[in-house]
Amino acid sequence: MASDRYESFEAFWPYYVGEHSKKATRWMHFVGTTAAFGCLAGAVLTRRPALVAAALVAGYGPAWASHYFVEQNRPATFTYPLWSLLADFKMWGLMARGEMDAEVERVRAESERNPQPEQGRPADDEQRAAEEGVPSRIALN
Repeated sequence: MASDRYESFEAFWPYYVGEHSKKATRWMHFVGTTAAFGCLAGAVLTRRPALVAAALVAGYGPAWASHYFVEQNRPATFTYPLWSLLADFKMWGLMARGEMDAEVERVRAESERNPQPEQGRPADDEQRAAEEGVPSRIALN
């Protein structure tokens, strides 16, 4: 039976970048991740564990909203929670250094030069989302 999951982070990264193709999506992730870091630092410094819950809301709230309303796709977090988190940190670092737009272009160019079959990608995100009762796209009109 063939696996429909990515076998490595290196294989997952281009998929992740493609799911964050719009600049507004990337910025909402950046803002959310920065706010989450702040909440976690506050939790440690003030010894207030409730701020850990605030970090989750601050981080995932803007990110998920950007997927539903800007990118109009389903967050990779639901299928690849750990790799999605690691990729978010990588994207945050690239954005902080002003390098993420170039990375998006690099990944796009690479996929155009060497088109790969959708190996490792969930076979049908739309169907899987419907089966799980999670909307993968929300119509805005």
